[in-house]
Amino acid sequence: MATQTEKAERFAARHHGETPLLLPNPWDPGSAKVLVALGFEALATTSSGFAGTLGRLDGATTRDEALSHAAAIVAATDVPVSADLENGFADDPRAVAETFALARSTGLAGGSVEDYTAREADEIYDIGLAAERVAAAAEAAHRDGARFVLTARSENFIRHRPDLADTIKRLQAYQAAGADVVYAPGVSTPADIRAIVESVDVPVNVLAFPGVPSVGELGALGVARVSIGGAFSYVALGAAADAAREFLEQGTYDFWSIAGTGTELARRAFTA
Repeated sequence: MATQTEKAERFAARHHGETPLLLPNPWDPGSAKVLVALGFEALATTSSGFAGTLGRLDGATTRDEALSHAAAIVAATDVPVSADLENGFADDPRAVAETFALARSTGLAGGSVEDYTAREADEIYDIGLAAERVAAAAEAAHRDGARFVLTARSENFIRHRPDLADTIKRLQAYQAAGADVVYAPGVSTPADIRAIVESVDVPVNVLAFPGVPSVGELGALGVARVSIGGAFSYVALGAAADAAREFLEQGTYDFWSIAGTGTELARRAFTA
């Protein structure tokens, strides 16, 4: 098994490849094993996908739960894993630093911190406090020369605040605060994506969803990494719901055509 440092170095280097790093988001150890068996080079946890396994919505898990989940994903495979650590589970920069110090101890190769407060009245942190929080996360992530890929997220677009100028200003501030990668989930047009890529000197992650350019097009725009959030977990729930409706409403078993594929994948992934 590779060490945490080796995984983090491999993860960091892959952000500078000829093509974007495809970073899928497993929701449990089994899905992590399947994704690696399919050929993915690295993984990232998904806060929404993990919350779904507990019967909760996104944002309804605790720091201890998220870190335990991240440790389980790390233990499931030998590829680098980055964790969705939401807003660091705290407002105060010192508490955010503590979250990232704990994250390092799980064997993670990286993790993300966002500027979303999870409060309706003031959804996005003031840029000054947001940058302080990134700096605190970076200090903890990189303490003693440690290798840990810190991703800083600007949540403007995904929170219905499509202000490109403010988003770029924030990402630049987060880079200056020590972020290794920046990320503005919800940005979708080639012009906006190119503007972000050209405004910073660190790798840029893009969230893939309908309307976002293809991976090849994103690569041409200079994007370094593409992730999918909770999409695969929702695909799995959707497929299970379709199969359940067939069984409940029609009394037939055509769902086995998909289940058979899953069975073979599980046999290959779980015995590797």
